[in-house]
Amino acid sequence: MTKARHASLAIQGAGQKEIRRIRTWRRLRLSFFVIFLVLLGSAAMTMMRQKSEALALAADTKSKGKHYATVTHAEPAKTDQTISLPGTLLGQIEAPISSRASGYLVRWTKDIGSSVKKGELLAEIDSPEIQQQLAQAVAARQQSVSAMNLAKVTVDRWKGLLDQRAVSQQEYDERRSMYEQAVANLGAVDANIQRLKDLLSFTRIVAPFSGVITKRNVNVGDLIDAGASATRPLFVLTQMDPLRLYVNVPQVYSAGIRAGQTVTLKQAERPGEKFEAKVVRTARAIDPVSRSLQVEITIDNKSGALMPGAYVDVSVPAGDIAALVVPVNTLLLRAEGPRVAAVDDKGIVKLHAVQLGKDFGQKVEVLSGITVADKIVLNPPDGLSDGDQLIIVEKKDKEKSDKPEKKN
Repeated sequence: MTKARHASLAIQGAGQKEIRRIRTWRRLRLSFFVIFLVLLGSAAMTMMRQKSEALALAADTKSKGKHYATVTHAEPAKTDQTISLPGTLLGQIEAPISSRASGYLVRWTKDIGSSVKKGELLAEIDSPEIQQQLAQAVAARQQSVSAMNLAKVTVDRWKGLLDQRAVSQQEYDERRSMYEQAVANLGAVDANIQRLKDLLSFTRIVAPFSGVITKRNVNVGDLIDAGASATRPLFVLTQMDPLRLYVNVPQVYSAGIRAGQTVTLKQAERPGEKFEAKVVRTARAIDPVSRSLQVEITIDNKSGALMPGAYVDVSVPAGDIAALVVPVNTLLLRAEGPRVAAVDDKGIVKLHAVQLGKDFGQKVEVLSGITVADKIVLNPPDGLSDGDQLIIVEKKDKEKSDKPEKKN
């Protein structure tokens, strides 16, 4: 190979390398461009997806930020409502039996639960002090009688002497005064004797009326002190038929209470049983402390089913009052008092202060604060306040929705 030929081949080899280098660079540039386009497309897609999610989140947040409310209306309260009040049964006559004579209890004849008639013996007391005082008074009467007789004879004699003008009028008047004093002394002694006899009769304890012995606080040998018997009576006697009780009717219902009304009694231990009673009288005045009217009720207890001292629930007519009834889930119970949220046609909230009445369970009586025309919010949020806006959802009529559609 010649030198010239070798040089020409060397030139051709260098050109081929340059061409390969250029091609390689173009491929790399194309690859970088393709990769750039792919990354750019991915970034664009990511941004579009994020924007779409942000818009969806904003729309969802806005939708969830809206407060929806179902409204209802208050209903007039029924005119035949009753209120339940607590009461305690009492005997028509219930009296503690005490003794007015002091002494020792000799015997008792009736125990708790015994039925007694009026005048029947309950117990006997031995009182020797009274007997001695009576014997002394009888002896003193004999002295008074003797003194009176002597004064009578004396005044008669001095009357004869005065007629003969043997004595002065002054002397006669003195003798007559002594006689009148003797008569008065005899009367005082007789009164004391009668007092002691009456006091001695109190050693026999008898029933003042017919009834049942509900307490016995003494036993044989007990010392009976007449001065302290009021704090610890010998017996407690109760008339079982009829019974009575007192209830305090709140002022708002007092206008409908009158004598002669029929009321109903119930006892928890007698489920399903009701007892009729009648209002016999009222206090005709409101107690300024409790703001209530005291009512006396009488119950016929010929069967003996009811017992004095028992707790009962009394259903009393509530009368006609201008009150409304709303569901209990419309109330907002706050520190400043119960509130009810009402909305206008634009959904603007207005909180109304209400005065509550009787609780009927699922519904409650409202005495003031709202009207039948007010749209009242059901299940209001706890943070609801005046001026808030709610989206009103009409409440479906259950009767209409339950009614099947007619087919043509």
